[in-house]
Amino acid sequence: MNVSWSSTDVETLLNWFLEPFEFDFMRNAFASVALIGVGSAMLGTYVVLRRSVFIASALSHTILPGVTAAALLGVSLYWGALAAALATALGVGLLSTRRRMSEDAAIGVVLAFMFALGILLMTRTQSFRDFSSLLFGSVLGVTRTDLLFAAGTTLAVAAFFAVFRAPLKLASFDPEYARLAGARPRLMQTLFLVLVALAAVSSVRVVGALLTTALLVIPAAAANLLSKSVGKTATLAAVFSVLSGFAGLYASYWFEGVPAGAAIVVAESATFFAAWLFRR
Repeated sequence: MNVSWSSTDVETLLNWFLEPFEFDFMRNAFASVALIGVGSAMLGTYVVLRRSVFIASALSHTILPGVTAAALLGVSLYWGALAAALATALGVGLLSTRRRMSEDAAIGVVLAFMFALGILLMTRTQSFRDFSSLLFGSVLGVTRTDLLFAAGTTLAVAAFFAVFRAPLKLASFDPEYARLAGARPRLMQTLFLVLVALAAVSSVRVVGALLTTALLVIPAAAANLLSKSVGKTATLAAVFSVLSGFAGLYASYWFEGVPAGAAIVVAESATFFAAWLFRR
């Protein structure tokens, strides 16, 4: 069957792709998805390889006390989320420096404490502000400040891997040997957790706190099925993340009532299942 494309068909298709870029809020959304996608993919590769999905999930779910405290103080909820995520990362890093305390146990302790603290703070709130954008995302409301934060996070992640890629790989796969070789695995772990915290907070605007783990885990898990090299896995994860982000934004723009954050995660999940079926 021959399928011929006329100039009108090509023009219509181009208009379909380009129309969203006529609006500032859509350009900001596409830029934020690209920036966050690349940074999350780099971190997510090591989250998957180090089997640290639990900590990634904890960092995205322990922002409750931070946003509640921010609401009580009348400051930006995102600064509160950042403070809570960093406190979680540093707390886990500190507790797990003891050999008798595993990272999983430390995460469980900090996660329970942060949730309880958040509930206690919520009882002090006289009037609740709208937390829906934090829980479910609001990528179409991305501001210049959000873009700068996302860009800064991605640059920090890139710089970290450029400088510490070798000791991080060694610490991730053989921490005992890394300690003997002077690679300082505990320091690598703490710095890594801080960056994951930053990535989790920058992702909140895109997909919300309930789905930020997906941006870190799903593209990297899909890429890990198709590549055995850390560098290639990170690159492939970034491609999957950005393309899935764009697909979710297009779905949100062209189909009424489709939330962008959920559409992005569905697109990422479709990529994962396609990779899984390909590898079977």
